[in-house]
Formats: sequence, structure tokens, C-alpha cells
Amino acid sequence: MDWAGYAMFLGFAVVLTLIPGPDTAVSIANTLAGGRARGLSAVAGIGVASLVQSVAAAAGLSVLVVRVEPLFLTIKWVGAAYLMYLAVQTFRTMRRHRSGEDVGAGATRTDDRRVRTGLRQGFLSNICNPKIIAFYLAVLPQFLGTDPSAGTVALYAVTLPAIGCSYLLAVVVGVDRARAVFSRSRVRAAMDAVTGTALVAFSLRLATE
Repeated sequence: MDWAGYAMFLGFAVVLTLIPGPDTAVSIANTLAGGRARGLSAVAGIGVASLVQSVAAAAGLSVLVVRVEPLFLTIKWVGAAYLMYLAVQTFRTMRRHRSGEDVGAGATRTDDRRVRTGLRQGFLSNICNPKIIAFYLAVLPQFLGTDPSAGTVALYAVTLPAIGCSYLLAVVVGVDRARAVFSRSRVRAAMDAVTGTALVAFSLRLATE
């Protein structure tokens, strides 16, 4: 195990995590819509999807996705379309806040339904992002070397998902604690506008790159 190389990878993973992306936007959107329970479930879904992609890349399975262009493009377009769908949902909530309508439907949902919604949105938004697969394929081999042990592969595979989820957990907790401010209609509308715009931007970037 090359611990110096792992330390470099760890630093790289931290920097990458701090760059805002679709995962952050999806986590914030779910927390605003359904509170901490839904936000945490979205982070869990993101973590599971990220771990799946990381393990697949470490095992060499995701090479198939990148090399088979129709499959890669299908995942790409599905991911872009899903982010756009989430953006539309966020903008619809924004309009209700601006009009002063009571957006209480989400609050009446059972905890199980909110958890399922968060899990689904977090998992799909992450697993349908082929850029993550491409990133893992470009970065992991440089640190794993030619003949890594199973323990080394496992350590590298869980590092980025673990760091990413830790950061998103902090984001969810922070947004949830500030919900007293965000509960005001105008503030919520503004937050929805920013989050929805970010989701549109991420969708278009994914579709055009």
C-alpha cells in the first residue's frame, strides 16, 4: 500500500468534493422540500450510487460503459433529462411560494414516502451521470498501479463516496437548521430559484459536454 499516493488521492478527493455539483443541488432541494429526513435519504441514495460507480471503476467494469458509445450516451441523456425534471419540480414549488400558496403537501407525507423520494432522487441523479464513471476511470488507475491488492482497491473505492457523503451531510444539516429562515415564502422562493437554476445548468452541461 502506497500511503503517500493515498494521501495525494485523499487531498484530490477533498478538493473535488468541495466543488459544487448536481449532488449538492439535489441534496439542498430535497432538504428544502421535505426536511432533514428527506435530505439525509437523498445523501444516502447519492452515496450508494457513488459507491456502485466507484467499485465498478476499480473492478474495471465501467470500461464497458465508456467504450460502448450508445450505452454511454443513453446514460448521459437520461441523467440530463432527470436533472431537468428535478429543476422543473423546483420551479413549480417556487411559483407556489411566490404566490403565497401554502406548500404543505410535502409536510403531510409520511416519513417513509419522504425517505423513498429522497433515496430515489439522490440515487438516480448520481448513477445517471456518466461523467462520474469517466472520472473514476481517468483517476483511479493512476493511483492503484498495475497490481493492487483487494484491500487497496476497496480503500480507494470507498474514499471518494465517504468524503462526498460527509460533506453533503453537513450541507443537509446546515440547510435544515436554517429552515426557520427558509420557511418564509420569499426566502424559499429565492432558494428554489437558485437551486432550480443550478439544476438546469448542470443538466445542460451534462447534455452538451
